[in-house]
Amino acid sequence: MKQARRLVWFILSTVLLCALLGGVYGRQVEATTGNDDSDVKASLNAFTRVYDIVEANYADPVDPDTTIYGPPNSNTGAIPGALRTLDPHSNFFDPRAFALLREDQEGKYYGVGMSIRARPGKMGKIETFVEAPIPGSPAFRAGLRPGDIVAKVDGKSTEGLIGDQVAKMLKGPKGTQVHVTILREGYEQPLEFDITRDEIFQKSVDEAFMIRPNIAYIHITKFDENTNDELSDALRKVSEKNLQGLLLDLRGNPGGLLQEAVEVSDHFLERSQLIVYHSGRHSQEKRYYATHGDDGNEYPIVVLINRLTASAAEIVTGALQDHDRALVIGEPSFGKGLVQTVYQLSEHTGLALTTAHYYTPSGRLIQRQYENVSLYDYYYHPELTKPSHAEVRLTDGGREVYGGGGITPDIVFADPKLTPAQETLVQHSAFFNFGKYYLGIHKTIPKDFEVNDAVLDEFKQFLAKEKIPFSDVDMTANLNFVKTRIHIQLVDLIFGQDEADRLGMADDPLVLKSLDSMPQAKELMAKAKRYVASKLQR
Repeated sequence: MKQARRLVWFILSTVLLCALLGGVYGRQVEATTGNDDSDVKASLNAFTRVYDIVEANYADPVDPDTTIYGPPNSNTGAIPGALRTLDPHSNFFDPRAFALLREDQEGKYYGVGMSIRARPGKMGKIETFVEAPIPGSPAFRAGLRPGDIVAKVDGKSTEGLIGDQVAKMLKGPKGTQVHVTILREGYEQPLEFDITRDEIFQKSVDEAFMIRPNIAYIHITKFDENTNDELSDALRKVSEKNLQGLLLDLRGNPGGLLQEAVEVSDHFLERSQLIVYHSGRHSQEKRYYATHGDDGNEYPIVVLINRLTASAAEIVTGALQDHDRALVIGEPSFGKGLVQTVYQLSEHTGLALTTAHYYTPSGRLIQRQYENVSLYDYYYHPELTKPSHAEVRLTDGGREVYGGGGITPDIVFADPKLTPAQETLVQHSAFFNFGKYYLGIHKTIPKDFEVNDAVLDEFKQFLAKEKIPFSDVDMTANLNFVKTRIHIQLVDLIFGQDEADRLGMADDPLVLKSLDSMPQAKELMAKAKRYVASKLQR
């Protein structure tokens, strides 16, 4: 019990002191505070008195780890609760979460290479299913598919286990083998796979191809330790010197490492242009500039964003917009502009503490307002804290841009809403479930697969069997939507997410809008150059 109390005291002291003192980005902090030390000690003494009473008198045994850290993914322990009073992004990582954080930043691990998730199965028991094998991974090459149920790993049943427990069973040293037993719809007997573990790279630049002659499409999913190198490879792949336009897709990108965002921006800006700066109460202002520059590549750029574009992705978007280097299209971004410095604590735990705020080159604050807003609404209803546009700045070309609420696109464009009939199919996961059903009968599809009348008839029969309301009139009115979704889903299940995503680009409304807006992006660059030149001549 004494050891538990010492753990409580040490962790809580560290959290409170870090919260009080702040810090310089990337370094451990050494500073003083105007608060009286006696106030801090009094608060700590009050906490330990409360904990002693709970430990001595609570009806059930008290687990100190659960009390201090909280249950996994709950953010309800003493430390996460204290950090939640500061801002939505200061966070405590227990040993499991801290290991996942480092794995995500490094962009690699050793295992079979597939995302899995637990869900209630038959009779309410927890089962684990495959969300998606990573293209090119051992799991992908072995033939695992989305929707497969992972029944056993090395002969041990996974029933009742949470996803993290099953993931740990699948991971292991490079070159070792793991035996996985799979249940698949349409197969009477379990499928057995022997998979050799390997180093799994979770690519952050997962798409790079020519979407039209001399116009490239590049998608960045996050910013980890490999993003800049992957972008360099992608630009070589699409022959950057010959480009006449680039679509840079940052939709759904939650951010990541600051330095990678700086280096990605550096690819497209002129040398010595400001990319971003940050400052805080005990954090001196630090500015980041383009050091290599765009090497004279002046092709127009359109950046695609949505409400889930955040943090490092907003840094890149804001820098390119402020320097009129890119036209930004889509929805207003998330608005996450707080600098988290990660402090490694004892027992392989970590503390991500907000120590500064990010600002775009024009001086715009990226962070959205979060005071007097519940954590749920902050994350899932950003429209409740829309910026007032009171903070107005100017781009290099003299255009007005707005701060204090993420990045506002130059052209606001949201994907068209689904019709009621389309919404019904999506809500019932009709295309995913039909894909499993169809492949349970036909086993596979050829590369040149087309959704013909026979496939549509099977889809109608499947909807009737599942009692999903969708009439012949609905089918006629939504025929192109249905055929496209079935095609993409089956390609995803057999040939992987990369092939499915590429197929989906042909009908992506924002991609089509961005392609049509490429001349506007070109003119934006030209106007900015003329504006800057005129100012220099005055």
